[in-house]
Amino acid sequence: MTTGTLAPPAGGLRTRALWISAAAALLAAALLAGLLVGAAGIGPGEVLLQAADWLPLVSADSGLTPVERNLLWELRLPRVLLAAVVGGLLAVAGAGYQGVFRNPLADPYLLGAAAGAGLTVTVVIVLVGGDAGSAAVPVAAFAGAVGGVLMAYALGATASRTGGGTATLVLAGVAVTSFLTAIQTFVQQLGVEELQRIYAWILGDVGGGWGELRLAAPYAALAAVVMLLHGRMLDVLSVGDDEAVSLGVRAARVRLAVLLAASLATAAAVAVSGLIAFVGIVVPHVVRRLAGGSYRIVLPLSLIGGGAFLVLADAVARTVLAPAELPIGVVTAFVGAPFFVFVLRVTRGTAT
Repeated sequence: MTTGTLAPPAGGLRTRALWISAAAALLAAALLAGLLVGAAGIGPGEVLLQAADWLPLVSADSGLTPVERNLLWELRLPRVLLAAVVGGLLAVAGAGYQGVFRNPLADPYLLGAAAGAGLTVTVVIVLVGGDAGSAAVPVAAFAGAVGGVLMAYALGATASRTGGGTATLVLAGVAVTSFLTAIQTFVQQLGVEELQRIYAWILGDVGGGWGELRLAAPYAALAAVVMLLHGRMLDVLSVGDDEAVSLGVRAARVRLAVLLAASLATAAAVAVSGLIAFVGIVVPHVVRRLAGGSYRIVLPLSLIGGGAFLVLADAVARTVLAPAELPIGVVTAFVGAPFFVFVLRVTRGTAT
């Protein structure tokens, strides 16, 4: 291979297609499992028949009562779909941040994006009188997410000039997150009557209905498309800016586009589900270990795998303390916190 070219991912298009097909099958299985979880005992066959009956030009008799059909359509189906959308957005955003900053520890929650979005959404709820379903929430969340990342990046860049290591950006993100969270706590005290709703939102919740899905859909679609279209360019950036320039890639423009798309994905997820941590660091790292480091495969697999991961996490949250529900953020933290320690040790080991 001559200098100035990039090697294609191992196995090429066929291997990528196989990985994406396997991930799609995992997501389908997770969605089915999510539809089966609940107090009403509805079997897999009945769920599949009812799902087929919802398809255009298909008629199938599931044998479910009108109440059971309504439960599936109005409660379980939007819940699992929302979990899939939120999980996919958080995972692909994490992969995008890691590509932009060339830092394997980058994550929406460690870079201040989620804290910034959480602060602005809290301001909307408490001071403006909005709610999680209002149109102002995604706009406010996007502004907060971008602001949080820019603050962390500026602080991390300043620290790097004084000799910071590979985790400098993450440490800057932790500092910014702590600062923004402190402001959010202060704002919460200004609206004591909203505290219960805000705390429930902070712990993460994908129990919204079709309204939340419609609210997030346009932002999610735009963010995902932009991210996926920049997979090859992130591969170019991974070998260095000089190499990227020699290949005709405008590094600054690519970074800005991916940064804005990842922040929009984070904002859309936070706006409809609250704060659900660690998805953006767990899923991309698992994908890299299984399918390789090319962003042409990391981004789509993170999008699909993140959806499957959060759907399964929600299923666990609904069953572990049944009939009560465990906040989904607790489940992802239980998995993600030790995983983050593992990633941190591996990163330090390779950096020494």
